[in-house]
Amino acid sequence: MGTVDVATLDITMTNAAVRELLAVTENPRHRYLLEAYDRHRNLEHAGRWEEIFAPEMTVENPVYRFHMVGAPPLTLEGREQVEAVYRLWAVTDQSIFYAEEETLAVGDRMVVSTMVGYQQTQGAALAAAGVEADPEAMYLQRGRVAMIWPYDERCRLVGENVWEYEEGDHALIRLAADEVLSTERAAELLAPLIRPLPPFDERTMAG
Repeated sequence: MGTVDVATLDITMTNAAVRELLAVTENPRHRYLLEAYDRHRNLEHAGRWEEIFAPEMTVENPVYRFHMVGAPPLTLEGREQVEAVYRLWAVTDQSIFYAEEETLAVGDRMVVSTMVGYQQTQGAALAAAGVEADPEAMYLQRGRVAMIWPYDERCRLVGENVWEYEEGDHALIRLAADEVLSTERAAELLAPLIRPLPPFDERTMAG
């Protein structure tokens, strides 16, 4: 188990590093990718996962790969499998993520990130995976995470590659009842930050 001052975690600041990089990025294609990345993450954390799969945001058959401490590697192939995870997270308040120390880079076909990340996770889910946890409680899973998100020529997400690369930084933090953030409340907090994508301009954004 670990400890963290939960009061310092603010879901409206989870994408702060994305907004900071966007503010100094001039390349039109790179700006579009960062806006898509920002929108995707905010929609996910707000439980509005259906909007992630709009045809201008995500390819028809995305592939997600995860390699996290204490869990076997997991691959999700196709919308049906990916949507099922997003749906489950949204209805169980596990779509809540926080980020600290995030560093980002953007290229013509990908966004790359490293961070200290937190995911709100049900004790029941942890216990089912063989982790010692109270099934009636909610926890934060903390880890040092790297992500590569590839995009296609039209800046649509192809998938996610996520791995936790420092086992010693992994921690499990039990939350008090008043520290748990609901998906519904996250949606209210994030609504002002969820912006529509700009039009895709073939002249300046083609990859």
